[in-house]
Amino acid sequence: MMNMPEVKIGIVAVSRDCFPESLSVNRRKALVEAYKAKYDEKNIYECPICIVESEIHMVQALEDIKAAGCNALVVYLGNFGPEISETLLAKHFDGPAMFIAAAEESGNNLIQGRGDAYCGMLNASYNLKLRNIKAYIPEYPVGTAEECADMIEEFVPIARGIVGLSQLKIISFGPRPLNFLACNAPIKQLYNLGVEIEENSELDLFEAFNNHAGDARIPDVVKDMEAELGTGNKKPEILKKLAQYELTLLDWIEAHKGYRKYVAIAGKCWPAFQTQFGFVPCYVNSRLAGRGIPVSCEVDIYGALSEFIGTCVSNDAVTLLDINNSVPADLYEEDIKGKHDYGQKETFMGFHCGNTSSKKLSFCEMKYQLIMARSLPEEVTQGTLEGDITPGDITFFRLQSTADSKLRAYIAHGEVLPVATRSFGSIGIFAIPEMNRFYRHVLIEKNFPHHGAVAFGHYGKALYEIFKYIGVDVEEIGFNQPKGMLYKTENPFA
Repeated sequence: MMNMPEVKIGIVAVSRDCFPESLSVNRRKALVEAYKAKYDEKNIYECPICIVESEIHMVQALEDIKAAGCNALVVYLGNFGPEISETLLAKHFDGPAMFIAAAEESGNNLIQGRGDAYCGMLNASYNLKLRNIKAYIPEYPVGTAEECADMIEEFVPIARGIVGLSQLKIISFGPRPLNFLACNAPIKQLYNLGVEIEENSELDLFEAFNNHAGDARIPDVVKDMEAELGTGNKKPEILKKLAQYELTLLDWIEAHKGYRKYVAIAGKCWPAFQTQFGFVPCYVNSRLAGRGIPVSCEVDIYGALSEFIGTCVSNDAVTLLDINNSVPADLYEEDIKGKHDYGQKETFMGFHCGNTSSKKLSFCEMKYQLIMARSLPEEVTQGTLEGDITPGDITFFRLQSTADSKLRAYIAHGEVLPVATRSFGSIGIFAIPEMNRFYRHVLIEKNFPHHGAVAFGHYGKALYEIFKYIGVDVEEIGFNQPKGMLYKTENPFA
């Protein structure tokens, strides 16, 4: 995937000076060996200069991991650890940090070989809070070398999301379409998150598009589109314009991302887009999302933000869908009941006109946009990618600012069922346990808009940790609570 950070984690071991330094040295070496034996060794860097026991050591370690190009930090308590120096390490490191601690190895070595890192983690967490320092601490942060290696690997997608946000610019075109105020939200929280925003007129985009007429690169992009679509290339006459638009967006990104490394786009797609550009942008949006450049529909800025976070976490294409329509009773009875363990109200259809990457569709065809064609000439609505979404595990989620500029989020694990939708657009039949209650007491109760980001796999654990890390109150992170666990607003007598 392009447009994604590459995470390099610096592992720094710390030691309290009244404990044997050799415990931290040897345990760090064992941890690094365990990680390299199981995971990609390019992800980590072992800081060899010193074991941090003092503030001077802390500065030396920082300079070393910075010179090594590390953009994430693991503070490893090989023994009790120096609570001040180790937390200052996280304070002065410019990037996400994680704290983990070594478990004791043997009941036969609990005199000189006892490190008390189990105790040291308590003081580390206390000092982090005293200094208002953000750090990721795993659910159970004390482990053997192999267990700590697994914790570091779980930290990689979390770190990738946090690093990505720190270098992200969202580029938007035009205001939200009429009657889509649900996708509008204050941008103040973007700045609080360290995200830049560039808002443009769709007239600026139209001018740039016209300036790309006759671009010498268009034929090669058309060939790439033809190869991707294969037999689904039902509208070959529109590919040249779509290629011109794709080049317009890619060139705009390069010219406007400024000092930022990563970009997401919140694009305009109606009501005047089709009549002026002569097509709909859905297929181009799907192609960019497939490469790691999320493009949200209807100028949904927080939708684009959510998509980018999901792309960082999954290191894969994501999509943005309407939480769209209920599954009809006859379809449920014929194709789902007795075959899949969900009630009818736990299912729904996730839909958008044609923005989902072809990599995530069971089949795809280039078509016209049916909804728009009801009121416009069909020829100006061409450019949408239709197909049923590939069955499998998904995470439905969204990060949103409320109208009064508070961060709020939801996460739900579920799946796309292997059931034909019998409908149009980029669409799938989704099943989420207890969806009916989640729909009412999170999506409706917490005033979330109709767009949700979809990551292809179960990534709730990493997303939850990212949302906590960036400052979302845990009370504001909704999830699909299991049966028997009441929502605060749920009527216990219902």
